[in-house]
Amino acid sequence: MEIKRTSLEGCLIIRPKVFEDNRGLFFESFNLERYKKKIGVKQNFVQDNHSHSIKGVLRGLHYQKKNPQAKLVRVIKGEVFDVAVDIRRNSNTFGKWISVILNEKNHNQLWIPEGFAHGFLVLSDIAIFEYKCTNYYDPKDQNSIIWNDPTLKIKWPINSPILSSKDKEAPTLKKALIL
Repeated sequence: MEIKRTSLEGCLIIRPKVFEDNRGLFFESFNLERYKKKIGVKQNFVQDNHSHSIKGVLRGLHYQKKNPQAKLVRVIKGEVFDVAVDIRRNSNTFGKWISVILNEKNHNQLWIPEGFAHGFLVLSDIAIFEYKCTNYYDPKDQNSIIWNDPTLKIKWPINSPILSSKDKEAPTLKKALIL
């Protein structure tokens, strides 16, 4: 397993060791002991989520305030432009973001600790996206930041994504954290 640190403290890109031959491939997508040792995962995962989306769908930027979730995300099929935004008020990188391409060929994963908003844009015809969460989804604590917040200046590779009504009406980071 290879680990690449990002410019946001705690966010890591993980490449599992992939074994390929003429039959196909195999890799371990998660091993609690290894992830505890190598990247410092201290929490237990309590929920796995599965998303199937078409090209141009943008999901996010989502977070929970009272019940924050750390996430380990990956793409099973297709390709996404994945984004994590630091919303930890006391962080030196508050309001900064990173992006990474996750796809079925590179097998990369992104570890997103608590205190981040997360979103992804589907670049392929379809994408099957899976993620492990360290806290349960709480519909009363679901929050969003508008995808094109002018202060964040995220360089999405699309101008007119397909959004849910909730994501269309999301506030800016500044308004979200005042509420």
